[in-house]
Amino acid sequence: MSLKERVLSTMKSPDIEGNFELYVTRTPGYLWALLFRRLHVHPIAVTLLSIVIGSASAIFFAYDDLRYNLIGMLLLIWANWYDCADGQLARMTGQKTLIGRVLDGFAGELWFICIYIGLAVRLYPLMGISIFIIILWAGFYCHSRQCGISDYYRNIHLWVTLGREVGELDTSAEQQRKMQSLKWNKKEWFEKFYLYFYTRYMRTQERQTPQFQQLRPLLERLSSDDPVRHDFRRQSLPLMPICNILTFDTRVGVLFLSILIGHPWIYFAVEMTVFEALRFYMIRRHEAFCHKLHQTLAAP
Repeated sequence: MSLKERVLSTMKSPDIEGNFELYVTRTPGYLWALLFRRLHVHPIAVTLLSIVIGSASAIFFAYDDLRYNLIGMLLLIWANWYDCADGQLARMTGQKTLIGRVLDGFAGELWFICIYIGLAVRLYPLMGISIFIIILWAGFYCHSRQCGISDYYRNIHLWVTLGREVGELDTSAEQQRKMQSLKWNKKEWFEKFYLYFYTRYMRTQERQTPQFQQLRPLLERLSSDDPVRHDFRRQSLPLMPICNILTFDTRVGVLFLSILIGHPWIYFAVEMTVFEALRFYMIRRHEAFCHKLHQTLAAP
């Protein structure tokens, strides 16, 4: 197999990742994963390295100095390659663990928390205490919801088109029951702790998608080759590029550009306006076709 074919085999679906992700993110990640496999490095160690490198980039964004900023950009790109490599390495070696899944999901959030703090330090002399209010709104509300719903829609797309094993589409009710069945003992406390916050995270996603929640039970009854599933994919596919815009690549592109021109506040302005508008548009489109499909399936 060619390098491209091997990289594609580690991706869940071309539907949710385009050529940019293939060549700029996944291919370097795959090459790092090959090296880590040869060196017998555990995927969790790779995730921890990505957390350290990505969080360290924030130090260099805190300076109003392009030389330091460029170092920060390189570190964040490097961390993202490792963030891809840990999942690819886990699939190559079969070393999948709960703590690995937790850390992998936590990595990107921690990078941006640190980056926002670094930018707040940089912008405080210019904007005063208002920069902390802006960052709290942009980061803990806008950023969190934008990434959360994008991740959810990608998992929905995979679940409908490729099945539950690939889509990993859990429900908050299932996770709540699982959490309540666990004990606060030495063996189960970590999973119970993780599921508590994961359940809250899923409820936020489900509250934003009421029409899909009504449609979901009807979709579960359909066979894998049912025309409705194909219709769902047709209408969901155009939204996948927006999901990618709201997660990492485009977001970081805006961040880098705003820093390169010396006005990092532009990133927060884009996050609170353009990215939020895309989130609302994506939800409206997705909810609209879910409502129509629900009417079709529920009709006698």
